[in-house]
Amino acid sequence: MALKTLSPSQSDIEQEAARLSDKGLGGLGYRDEELERAAALTWRINRLKMEKKAVIPAHVYQRPEILLGVADMIGDSYRLAKLGAASDAEIIVFCGVRFMAETAKILSPDKTVLLPAPEAGCSLSESITAADVRALKKKHPGAPVAVYINTSVAVKAECDVVVTSANAPKIMRRLYETHDKVIFAPDAMMGANLAKELGKTIGKDLIVWNGTCIVHDNFDAASVEFYRKMYPGVKILAHFECTPALTSVVDYIGGTGDMMKWVDDHKAPSYMLITECGLGDLARTKFPDKAFVPMCRLCPHMKAVTLERVLSALEKPSAAQTIEVPPSVAARALKPIERMFELAEDRAAA
Repeated sequence: MALKTLSPSQSDIEQEAARLSDKGLGGLGYRDEELERAAALTWRINRLKMEKKAVIPAHVYQRPEILLGVADMIGDSYRLAKLGAASDAEIIVFCGVRFMAETAKILSPDKTVLLPAPEAGCSLSESITAADVRALKKKHPGAPVAVYINTSVAVKAECDVVVTSANAPKIMRRLYETHDKVIFAPDAMMGANLAKELGKTIGKDLIVWNGTCIVHDNFDAASVEFYRKMYPGVKILAHFECTPALTSVVDYIGGTGDMMKWVDDHKAPSYMLITECGLGDLARTKFPDKAFVPMCRLCPHMKAVTLERVLSALEKPSAAQTIEVPPSVAARALKPIERMFELAEDRAAA
């Protein structure tokens, strides 16, 4: 009998629920009935993965039951882009948003790439079009275009290099070695933070597009002082997409992977991770002996992915869940992604 026709027994569900609890869902407050509901789904998903030679990459902002229950790889956009491409799976079920699944398809054109929640977009990605990039290049001839990975495949196809929150400073420094002016899009907040870190002037040697992230652009800088008084010794970390007013008063700014590493490397009475709530959930399971103060917001796009939708994508994917990228666009978009890998890593051993 094919695995996809099997249903878990009550004993299977109880064992799977115990596994999920041990992985950390119990510590996040999942009740027994919630664990069993998730277990009935993760049991089936994990068996279908084996049958269909599928792999599930999951962004750190995903729901805990996805991260701890079915994900084969967890990370930020950069890590997942590399691991997905290196996988020998025939199917990639990308638990994230559309631009991430598109990137996976560009890097793995011969694999089937599925997006369980096809409507899962991104405010940053939707803030800029390919036509906008062409207009920027026309207005600033000769200036290389660096775009944040949170962009559509059509936008990537118009740029010179893709960057992530983790490698943007390094790649931008490399670009300034040979250029006086660089275009950065679409995140205005990250652009402002980069200008400060790199000592550049927006509008002069750094041209920034005015896009923002719905999760990060409304965190209140004034509340930081309040939390420091409430939690003496707390270390506050903020994502690169937060406002400069906020990043100027925290202890560390960076991408999600950098934030997790910082927590791992430092000792403090408590930590606050100012970003999407999924990272805090993951941190609490990864560092159960450390205390975390909540200050986060949910991303409606990331949270559109559920176990039920992952299962449906594996069992019978719809046309909407299947990611396709025109070969001509994919070929053009692949070049700046490969350039990202080159600029981010070729001096790593130095």
